[in-house]
Amino acid sequence: MNAVEPSKERGYLSIGDHGLIGNLRTAALVSVDGSVESYCVPNFDSPSIFARILDKDKGGHFSICPTVAFSTKQNYLPNSNILQTRFMNERGVVTVTDFLPRQPSSATARPLLSWLVRRVECVRGEVPLRLECAPAFNYARSPHTTEITIDNSIPHTEDPTSPGGRPIAHNKALFSAPEAGMNLDLRYVSESSLDNVREADIKFDLLDLTGKGHLGPSVSCNFTLVEGQAVTFILRQPPNHPYPAAVRPSKEKAEELGVPLEKLILTASDLRAADDPVLTKALVHELFEATNSYWISWVRRSTYQGSWKEAVTRSALALKLLIYEPTGAVVASPTFSLPEYIGGTRNWDYRASWIRDSSFTLYALIRLGFTHEATAYMDFIFDRVKDKNPDGSLQIMYTIHGGKIFPEEELTHLDGHKGSKPVRIGNGAIDHVQLDIYGELMDCIYLGQKYGRPLGYDVWIAVRDLVDYVIKVRNDKDLSIWSVGEYDSTFTSTLTNDGNVIREVRGEKKHFTYLQIMMWVAIDRGLRLADKRSLPCPRRLEWLAARDQLYEDIMEKAWNKELQFFGQSYEDKDVLDSSLLIMPLVFFSTPSDPRFLGTLKRILLTPERGGLTSNGLVYRYDVSKADDGVGGEEGTFCLCTLWCIEALARAGEYEKPLLSRAIRMFEDFLQYTNHVGLCTEEISPAGDGLGNAVQGFTHVTLISAAYNLSRMQSRYK
Repeated sequence: MNAVEPSKERGYLSIGDHGLIGNLRTAALVSVDGSVESYCVPNFDSPSIFARILDKDKGGHFSICPTVAFSTKQNYLPNSNILQTRFMNERGVVTVTDFLPRQPSSATARPLLSWLVRRVECVRGEVPLRLECAPAFNYARSPHTTEITIDNSIPHTEDPTSPGGRPIAHNKALFSAPEAGMNLDLRYVSESSLDNVREADIKFDLLDLTGKGHLGPSVSCNFTLVEGQAVTFILRQPPNHPYPAAVRPSKEKAEELGVPLEKLILTASDLRAADDPVLTKALVHELFEATNSYWISWVRRSTYQGSWKEAVTRSALALKLLIYEPTGAVVASPTFSLPEYIGGTRNWDYRASWIRDSSFTLYALIRLGFTHEATAYMDFIFDRVKDKNPDGSLQIMYTIHGGKIFPEEELTHLDGHKGSKPVRIGNGAIDHVQLDIYGELMDCIYLGQKYGRPLGYDVWIAVRDLVDYVIKVRNDKDLSIWSVGEYDSTFTSTLTNDGNVIREVRGEKKHFTYLQIMMWVAIDRGLRLADKRSLPCPRRLEWLAARDQLYEDIMEKAWNKELQFFGQSYEDKDVLDSSLLIMPLVFFSTPSDPRFLGTLKRILLTPERGGLTSNGLVYRYDVSKADDGVGGEEGTFCLCTLWCIEALARAGEYEKPLLSRAIRMFEDFLQYTNHVGLCTEEISPAGDGLGNAVQGFTHVTLISAAYNLSRMQSRYK
């Protein structure tokens, strides 16, 4: 619960102080004080219209909150991705219910409505509220105009307090940004659940925020709700032709009815376009019920019966929000440029589909029984496998539409979250060489074959070519699993005396141990696939020899005999890297192997004693020893913490004290999820969430850790 004084200037809220809603096309972050802080329309990777989390003044927001002091709580409805924010004070209680509509798969009556729905309801007393809708189109770069006009998209109502029932004219706000190629309109439906309480009066006013850097007028509304009153606000992209020609407002029709043209309200709902239904109270309730039923029905398909079921269920619902339904792609995170360290430069755009992240996501969904999503992603990835680069390689990531170009750009006009600059969109790492992806992908394909649709011969040929490619490049170096963005992780700029800029390589390519392990995995899974499916493998002996040689090389070249742990790379055997916790998770080594246990126990030491663990949370590596080309500090990495927990759990099969430690670490980690059970990418020394939110990779490893901890626990019962 948070105490809020609305009269104070609204600053930044912590990254963790947000819930996420979505519709499998895009997603929005909603803060604990009722503000939509991040929202890209219409897709995950579209330009933002709200980005206040990256610039509190001009980023754009859609806020609804009381105008008097209040405390707030935020929660999801049970087994749902519908978010509810509750405002409380002595005078009354108001709830704001936020969702992007979905409908059960069995429903066929209506297409998906790309609406942002915000229902405000007073459940006790009386509460004064203020709405502000301040879109900032195209990452706050494009100007717009705003018009408040009559809303003729809803049936007319009558005022029961006036003689003869005076018609009530609903107004709406229309935002037009021609440069961005987008229009938005903000509409509402008012209602009362009590017979003796009239509907609330809503009146939009223009709001000038240009002094804060906005490029067009915003809209505000001050209103008071009493018990029984509710107002549902809907923000959408209006159709280009909202009315068929037969029922479009006309001067003749207005004269026939005896009303001014601008006040003509049409009620021919059966003649309207399917994606532009008449806005009614019944429709609003139908959208809510259908959306809630969709999420509840989906999560019921989970087969998980282990411990920590609530956390696993919330993680599954979060992962589902990261799926781009039209292609089956899995976005790494629906947000962009949230800092890995406040004030730092590690601010990346993760609104793309990483092969690595997506492959682990598939593993988690399969473990929970969600094979439909697994099959959809496999179709997406097989299309990419058939469209390899000329040298036979794959990209480390693709856009959610399957593209290979995701140009990186710095938005210098935005201040960044709490001053963390630069703000980046796109990701220059899309053409980086990270050879580990073939291991994750082959493991993903192998698991998909165990639990999903069998692959055909043509796909097998394409998969077989991938293994051949891995064998060809198995001695190459790369930029490591942690390489992220082009401009900072690979290059630096130096200004010469004559004013020319030279781009120089930063972040040296090396034989990273994680890379070597995952190339071993790629070949191993290819061999397993051929054996399990009796598929032709003419180079089987060469594959076997290459796999075995990789194993021997890792054991010889990555092992630090003096310090008794595996090094980050063949070149840096004295540098710890928590990515090596993956060894038993991908069956490269047994969890009880003395060499792996030596590495695990070294990682579990505090940084002051040469390890990577602080307060039960694990860093990726020591940034002071390993130059990744970026510089700056970062928090502990949630992914690495959960890998460590799972490695401890697996080792606990042979040493029970390690299982007990894994359980303690996992339960401690759950305390660092936010108030609605969502995970960020990293955690600061003070326990705050850092990095892009919601981070799919973290929820994936949370599910995997819970699954394996439960499995190991059951063996000791």
